[in-house]
Amino acid sequence: MSAVRVGIIGASGYTGVELLRLCAQHPQFEVVYATGDTRAGTLASSLYPSLTAAFPDLVFEAFDEDRVAGLDLVFLGLPHEASLALAPRLVGRVGCVVDLSAAYRLKDASLYPTWYGFEHDQPDLLAAAVFGLLALEPLVAAGLVDPHGLVVDSITGVSGAGRALKDDSLFCAVDEDLRAYGLLDHRHTPEMEQAIGMSLHETTCRVLFTPHLAPLNRAMLVTCYAKPAKSVTTESLLATLASRYRGEPFVVVRPTSPSTKAALGTNTAFITARYDQRTDTVIAVCALDNLCKGASGGAVQSANVALGLDESAGLQKVGLYP
Repeated sequence: MSAVRVGIIGASGYTGVELLRLCAQHPQFEVVYATGDTRAGTLASSLYPSLTAAFPDLVFEAFDEDRVAGLDLVFLGLPHEASLALAPRLVGRVGCVVDLSAAYRLKDASLYPTWYGFEHDQPDLLAAAVFGLLALEPLVAAGLVDPHGLVVDSITGVSGAGRALKDDSLFCAVDEDLRAYGLLDHRHTPEMEQAIGMSLHETTCRVLFTPHLAPLNRAMLVTCYAKPAKSVTTESLLATLASRYRGEPFVVVRPTSPSTKAALGTNTAFITARYDQRTDTVIAVCALDNLCKGASGGAVQSANVALGLDESAGLQKVGLYP
């Protein structure tokens, strides 16, 4: 296949620079257009020196819709409402659109005012979008755990908050600190309920989600708790996960406890599970790189699949260590 001409809309943020890194090592992706309206006219390598060798002359541009027409692939690294406004103008004008925001994650448009604060006016495009999650879902789908009392705790790195200047993500605010946020109403909650509920062909799944911000650049560690729906063991849980993800290039299922360091810079997710007989509780744990697998790497993987390319193209499986 000839080179895939790529545009990245919103390339000056953290997910954008991660997309540039991944595109640079992709055998078929050629970045021909990268926008960053607040950084328009800025040499990308002056903002991110790590890009210098691969993109010495790349300049972030202001968005021009005519510049993306006819491109093979366009990534949207924009705020949710901005993606919502732009995506329908691109579909049909470019080969493939991959949106990193949550503008098309929830199938029920009526949920957007509650969880995201805006009305969703594109039910047809929403129905056509594809979104996926992992960790608890295989255990629910196999009927091993009760889907109505799921508890999910996550620890995430500061890059998950984006590059914008915010008081609570400054160095002095996050260094030597660990705090919970989005208590009871974090917007990822309905996404998890949707993904798990779809595996059951029902919508009654209930998740209590509590994220925590840690003084890490890029990492995510998620610990999930559930009550078993039938007799289970640690071995049966691990076997179910291993069977579900057999052949998946970026999912590792092991008995050992996952480490965020193992996933650093990769598109790999590390998963394990346990059954605690004393409290009759199932525990599933997943570690990944929030910028790669959690955002830009997952986007590249999705683009590879949509374009009929090798699913692993341009993506790392081995983490940076030490």
